[in-house]
Amino acid sequence: MKIFCVGKNYVAHVEEMKSQVPQSPVIFMKPETAQLSSGKTFYLPDFSNNIHYEAELVIKINKGGKSIRKKDAAGFIHGVTLGIDFTARDIQQECKAKGYPWELAKSFDYSAAIGEFVYMSLDEIMQSRFVSKKNGIVVQKGDPSLMIFDIPSIISFISHRFTIKKGDLIFTGTPKGVGPVQSGDILELYLNDKKLLITDIK
Repeated sequence: MKIFCVGKNYVAHVEEMKSQVPQSPVIFMKPETAQLSSGKTFYLPDFSNNIHYEAELVIKINKGGKSIRKKDAAGFIHGVTLGIDFTARDIQQECKAKGYPWELAKSFDYSAAIGEFVYMSLDEIMQSRFVSKKNGIVVQKGDPSLMIFDIPSIISFISHRFTIKKGDLIFTGTPKGVGPVQSGDILELYLNDKKLLITDIK
């Protein structure tokens, strides 16, 4: 099972990170050991002093494929949920400054919190809305229609470079509003008002 992640996929988030809008999808990966199930505690790692949450819509792949056409991508979607791409922002900034890959900042153990999956058609997914709450306060609002690269484009792009398999996950990018977490925080993610993910921070 592979976890693909899309970076810089909402213009407002690109702007808040003082970056540039990409011309093609920015892809990185997390290992299977990055998974953290909903309801489990996220323990702050000792190698970073600045862990950030990034709430994202997550797609699960239902069958294997290679070089998938954009018009066929909807047939590869098994379900959807919400996830948190935990990011060691201090380490990421160091990696960016040195031109290094992001894995040390993005791919550490339990850095991919994953909620309960639900089935939705592609049209339903694109019309959905999601929110992320920290300690009961909304900190992020997501609208898939505002993605720079839509879900079919992402699936097609990834599959032209990597063979995708049943069970693979795709984190589709985070909207604006990312921020730090500290011990005692509680994160909750809702898709169309249905809570799909909760995790506490220690």
